[in-house]
Amino acid sequence: MKDLVKAAFRLISSLQLTIVGLVLGMALIFFGTLDQVQLGIWAAQVKYFRSFIVFWSPPGGDWSIPIMPGGYLLGSVLMVNLIAAHFARSRLSWKKLGISIIHLGIVILLVSELMSGVFQRDFDMALDEGQTKNYSEANRETELVVIDTTDPDTDRVVSIPEGRLLRGGIIQHPSLPFTVDIRAFYPNARIFRRGSGTPPPGPLADKGLGADLFAMEADRVTKENERDLTTAIVRVGEADEILGTWMTCNAFQETQSFEHKGRTYVLKLRQRRFYKPFSITLLDFAHDRYPGTDIPRNFSSLIRLVDEEAGEDREVLIRMNHPLRYAGLTFFQASFANDDRTSVLRVVKNPGRHLPYISCILVSIGLSVQFAMHLFTFMRRRALKA
Repeated sequence: MKDLVKAAFRLISSLQLTIVGLVLGMALIFFGTLDQVQLGIWAAQVKYFRSFIVFWSPPGGDWSIPIMPGGYLLGSVLMVNLIAAHFARSRLSWKKLGISIIHLGIVILLVSELMSGVFQRDFDMALDEGQTKNYSEANRETELVVIDTTDPDTDRVVSIPEGRLLRGGIIQHPSLPFTVDIRAFYPNARIFRRGSGTPPPGPLADKGLGADLFAMEADRVTKENERDLTTAIVRVGEADEILGTWMTCNAFQETQSFEHKGRTYVLKLRQRRFYKPFSITLLDFAHDRYPGTDIPRNFSSLIRLVDEEAGEDREVLIRMNHPLRYAGLTFFQASFANDDRTSVLRVVKNPGRHLPYISCILVSIGLSVQFAMHLFTFMRRRALKA
């Protein structure tokens, strides 16, 4: 057993493992970059760099085979290899202090990428000039909401997340006097108008906007600038009364409402919202172009940040490469819409965002310490020789 442990440690700390890991890393970057043309940046990151194993399947096939290790597995192996090699080849001494600090910085950099891949969340906040919001929306996650709009001053919202919608079936909530039956849920769909020919497959709606439409499941989009047409067929009712079946879609702009026992309800499928303890108002949005061209030169949003609990009330200019950082969130100027009338802010939550800075500082300190030690040794030997 002792010999087996020694052999395993020699393998883990070997230079050969380092070379193999680096070669596979270069291959992963090469093929991941090429596949961005077909998949898009977001899907390529998930497939190649934020996975343990990269799988391949033929076009139109329903099977896949593993072809190479993913970014998580390669990063973990290289991190363990670096730590093991350090203890195997470097003795703890003041002469190796700089190298130890450099290795620590590299390990922290690898850990930061792992934390970003696992815990980082990206949201969007689209604002028209003069509009105020206290929530951001997920790019690739939806929710079904049932809103009681009877009270003119307060809306009572029941939110059903996408994970529950995928399971389907009957949903009962204490705040609702009826049940919500998820007859069908399509993460991405194509919507057609019903014709006079063959009846469309799947459950159909008999109320609201989808009364003359039907949906068919489609492959999910993978490019960052595209969005799934998420659709659900929902039947609302009680044990002895069916109020109707509605088609809800995140592309529907019109409101679908119904009444039950003297109260008014709205049924809507939308991008999942994440509410904040503060609000942001867009005061002015500027989109500058280079003179005589349509090439963007600068995007900027002048916003007002109000946080009553923290006593914050100030104006902030968010522009390219100058984000706003507040309450653990980073607000970037991402894009615009509606002919320069709407500013789109990208809201990023990354608990490990400070680690790359710490890593760079440690590597710089380690290089400086190691260089200073070698310089001091060289100068001392030169003085003794003189």
